[in-house]
Amino acid sequence: MHEELLLILGMLFVVMLLVMLAQKVKIAYPIFLVLAGLGIGFLPGIPALKLDPEMIFLIFLPPLLYEAAWYTSWKDFKRWKNAIALLAFGLVLITSVAVAYATSYFTPGFTPATGFLLGGIVSPPDAVAATTVLKGLKVPRRTNTILEGESLVNDASSLIVFRFALAAVLTGAFSLQQATGQFFVVAGMGVVTGLIGAHIMYAVHRFLPTTAAIDATLTVMTPYILFLAAEHFHFSGVMAVVSGGLFMSFRAHEIFRTGATRVNMVSVWHTLIFVMNALVFILIGLDLSEIVRGLGSLSMTEALKYGVLTSVSVILIRLVWVFLTAQVPLLFSKAKQQAPSPGWKNPLIIGWAGMRGVVSLATALSIPLYLNDGKAFPNRDLIIFITFVVIFITLVFQSLTLPGIIRLTAIAEIDPVLPEHEQHAGIRLRLDTVALQHLNARHAAASSNSLLKAYAQKLQQAIAGHRQYLGSVEVCTSHDSEREQFQDVMADIYSRQRQELFKMKNEKTYTDEAIRKAEHLLDINDLRIAENTL
Repeated sequence: MHEELLLILGMLFVVMLLVMLAQKVKIAYPIFLVLAGLGIGFLPGIPALKLDPEMIFLIFLPPLLYEAAWYTSWKDFKRWKNAIALLAFGLVLITSVAVAYATSYFTPGFTPATGFLLGGIVSPPDAVAATTVLKGLKVPRRTNTILEGESLVNDASSLIVFRFALAAVLTGAFSLQQATGQFFVVAGMGVVTGLIGAHIMYAVHRFLPTTAAIDATLTVMTPYILFLAAEHFHFSGVMAVVSGGLFMSFRAHEIFRTGATRVNMVSVWHTLIFVMNALVFILIGLDLSEIVRGLGSLSMTEALKYGVLTSVSVILIRLVWVFLTAQVPLLFSKAKQQAPSPGWKNPLIIGWAGMRGVVSLATALSIPLYLNDGKAFPNRDLIIFITFVVIFITLVFQSLTLPGIIRLTAIAEIDPVLPEHEQHAGIRLRLDTVALQHLNARHAAASSNSLLKAYAQKLQQAIAGHRQYLGSVEVCTSHDSEREQFQDVMADIYSRQRQELFKMKNEKTYTDEAIRKAEHLLDINDLRIAENTL
């Protein structure tokens, strides 16, 4: 046990170094993770790690799905719900069916049920991979919205397909009519279970005297509670987590009312999801040598061939489907002038951004070792190996070529949208105006309070500054260069202020707690400047 823990910690440290290297050379870190997983599995002297498939599924899937649901924009999701549904449901089903028949044709020993199982595993693209690759690249807001919305729903739909295909392989029997009915019951009751559990957790956060640490801990516990509760009643734990996450995200402003709670929770979740993404690739790397040995008489060359054929299949299916359905949402639009045609550039980017990732890996690893009758699960190692090849090809090849495609197409914003820095300035103007009006209207009796007087003056100055900034944006022809210069100067000022705080630590006048609070305020201001805010 101690040796295995030390091994995992060592591998995790190596992954951190790879991520830092990826940031240095400006390449998406999931690429380095999948390369690390590939290399780790074949290092001499690395012991094989026996993994419990059910534990892999339980540990990794709930928080990954919950985090995706939490950051979903309801407004954008609703606007592009037709395009998202066509990808998240239509494409998942088409991919699963196509992979089922394709693999049963060119892969020895594969039945349609086994192929359908593999299709359910490799059908959902990974949100982390796509958003990491697209970060810093100029792509339309519509593109990001559709990719993020798709990744939320398609995880749920593909995992339900996986569960039904797994049941068919385990029992050897499958009825389409029965499966369809069970699908709606399992999915629907999973949603109901998730909403009930989310309401309970909402009440705990809202009405009990929690702290920032307790709130963060409860949010980590919530996806596991929702998942286990639904699975206990044989409902969809995936749908429970997604629906519960959407509800909690929508009510977040009511239950997380202090800045300390929100800042702490965001930090905890960013760290948790990052570590889980890294650990999944480490675990598959440690298990890869056993998987290769489990291929039996099948050579590595043959297994790679089947993996490449499956990868080409899922890439082509996605591209064809995206181009065929690109115009469908417009047919349902009540105001077509509000939904400009995406042309060919946007579908190309969405079609090429179908990188597979950790959800597919965790799902593949959750395949049981044995059938109900005690026999070894057919082609389990080959399914996992093909999954890894699909992830490797789609993640590495498509991730490295996607930035070049975006630059070559020179795609521009499709829908009218204000630049982020103008949106931030407008929002802060509204908030400060409301604060000043509320202060004058409801707390006029406290106008003699010197602290409130200073606050009111600060609000007035801030409002004037926001208006001046927004006015300068309209008339300034070189705003981008001025904003970059402003960010550089402010970053330099904050750096000098941090040096001064370091000097204060050696003085007796100020406590460490006061200095830490000042450092935290500097960090917040630094973040605001980095995000083009005032």
